[in-house]
Amino acid sequence: MFKTELLSPAGNMKTLIFAINNGADAIYVGGKNFGARAFADNFSKEELKKAVKYCHLYGAKLYVTANTVVFENEIEEFLNYMKYLYEIGVDAVIMQDLGMINLVKNLIPDLEIHASTQINCHNDESLYLLKNMKVKRAVLAREMSLNEIKKLKCPIEKEIFIHGALCVSYSGQCLFSSLNGGRSGNKGKCVGSCRLPYKLIGEKGEIKTDGKYLLSTKELCSIYNIKEILDSNIDSLKIEGRMKSPEYVGYVTKVYRRLIDEYYSNKKPQVKKEEIENLATLFNREFTKGYLFEDNIYNIKTPNHLGSKLGKVIKVNQYKIYIKLDNDLYQGDSIRFCESSKGMTINKLYNDKGLLVNHIFKNEIAVLDNKINLKNNDYVNKTISKKLTDMISKVKDKKIAISFKVKALVNKPLEISISDGINTIFEKSIILDKPKNNVTTKEEIISKLNKLGSTPFYLKNIAIDLDNVFIPMSTLNEIRRNLCKKLISKRCEVKNKVNFKYNKTKKTHNKEALSILVRNEKQLKLVLGKCRIYTEDFELYKKYKNKNVFYKLPRIMHNFPDFQGENLLISELGGIYKYTSNNYVIADYPLNITNSETVNFLHNIGVKISTISPEVTDFELEKYSYPIEKIVYGKPDLMILKKFNNKGKYLKNKFNDYFPIIYGDYITILHHKNINLNGKGRVLLYDEKEININ
Repeated sequence: MFKTELLSPAGNMKTLIFAINNGADAIYVGGKNFGARAFADNFSKEELKKAVKYCHLYGAKLYVTANTVVFENEIEEFLNYMKYLYEIGVDAVIMQDLGMINLVKNLIPDLEIHASTQINCHNDESLYLLKNMKVKRAVLAREMSLNEIKKLKCPIEKEIFIHGALCVSYSGQCLFSSLNGGRSGNKGKCVGSCRLPYKLIGEKGEIKTDGKYLLSTKELCSIYNIKEILDSNIDSLKIEGRMKSPEYVGYVTKVYRRLIDEYYSNKKPQVKKEEIENLATLFNREFTKGYLFEDNIYNIKTPNHLGSKLGKVIKVNQYKIYIKLDNDLYQGDSIRFCESSKGMTINKLYNDKGLLVNHIFKNEIAVLDNKINLKNNDYVNKTISKKLTDMISKVKDKKIAISFKVKALVNKPLEISISDGINTIFEKSIILDKPKNNVTTKEEIISKLNKLGSTPFYLKNIAIDLDNVFIPMSTLNEIRRNLCKKLISKRCEVKNKVNFKYNKTKKTHNKEALSILVRNEKQLKLVLGKCRIYTEDFELYKKYKNKNVFYKLPRIMHNFPDFQGENLLISELGGIYKYTSNNYVIADYPLNITNSETVNFLHNIGVKISTISPEVTDFELEKYSYPIEKIVYGKPDLMILKKFNNKGKYLKNKFNDYFPIIYGDYITILHHKNINLNGKGRVLLYDEKEININ
């Protein structure tokens, strides 16, 4: 029977164990390199080996993220890492880089690859391209609605996010951190530009907004919609949170495990009130159903963890804070005062009589030392619950059901087998004689074989075929230990080996040329005949297409016109799949092209020229690739948003940088300044003032 996988994150071994113990079917982790969460603890190579064994012991899968872009000088290191992951037995690698996906499938064909959400798969065409590349699974763009997902026909495994932090930009389509903060999100080092304050600027100055964190999103939460999601037969449901605590990951996993199990037991999944409160306490920036259910994703008032409602300050003075509680409060909890944003951990807790206590019930008055110099009455939220943390930490280690079969017959060897339902291991021992004195009973055999306390097993069944014989208890103990050890080894067994040699081949097809992206006909006419021209205006393209003009397709594609013999600039995988065979196609930089292997892969499927990501500063790849283009001047796109709740011309940050906003079927935020490199390449024009190309 098909069952949707529950996939949990882990930033370290403790979190991985919490996720397994709370019912995760699979875990995704990152190594020290090439993962999109570089600031998580992450796993060393030896820790990855231990993680694989632990997951496989308990029947879970382990996926490793290698979902950053790979630069030219990193290719060999990346391939050696893939070889290591394959040989230690990881179940799949999550990848973004198209060139590396293609190369790894050629060099290590048995290594399962999942396409990261960073690839921005949002249509069937992109999925068919990945399937042709022998990718097993695609993590769909978070911007897809459940109705859109249901319409996908490509027979590739599909994975979606169901809980945790959201990216405001289409995944993998954000250069904000890289070009403005100096740390690349596509290299796992996002500075969180979307969580910073901005002002909205219009034609006449600043536009007042309800908050200042205009790009900050809520937390995705799907517990009320789990039935609709499971009805859609999606292959894997993913919890975000490789930088979250073990308690967070453990509890979120536990809640979704229960709901999923209820669904497959033909029960209607029912959310418990305390579960939503606990989830809010563990982490939330307000909850949203996300684009899965076309919900509002923005919380522009704060980018911080809000916690759950605790109560209201009714009196405050220089020494004490008095709170009327709406929920219980314990010594060791942490709280935040909503208006002032001040927070504290409760080291000393007093009742309304001034007595030190460790717990005060809801509807009562809690008194705290005013060690944060709170001035005004305020609403209070709980941001850490000691009771909840302790409860999650006490979850018992997962146990594996096993059965024994015993055959103890006179004048025959003692035979005992152990089975976990998949693997069966036999062991023979001493020849058994009729007893001179003591007869071994079934109860004694069961007692000895059931001594499994230090193992990961528990005894579910035992079958005993027993004559009147005597079996030394030490023999039973020894056989039990040997069988358990062998079964553990069998469950963790890995036999993967691979050898390959990687050789770069120099190419000599690169010639510098000028191209220009224009925004209107006035700009187009000024540069017509002088270079290759790109336009997003299809009517302009049709008017001038015979004069080296290209139509720049939208960066987000849901419908694909029947283009034949056209000149196209394409920014996403679906268009590459759909149009390369019958059109002159140039691949655009949002495909995150950062190495020669990606250029060459795209060339081999029909792309004529590939535009290198603005993140690439070392152009060594030119020596090894088919024709490329690079951005030499202009404001590149920093973010692509599905929706934006405010209307203005610019976002302004605290450094007085102005980021232009372009509205359309989706919203584009441009860089605040022009890239300006030497040499020929592509020029990006922004407005009518930028018409001098000299």
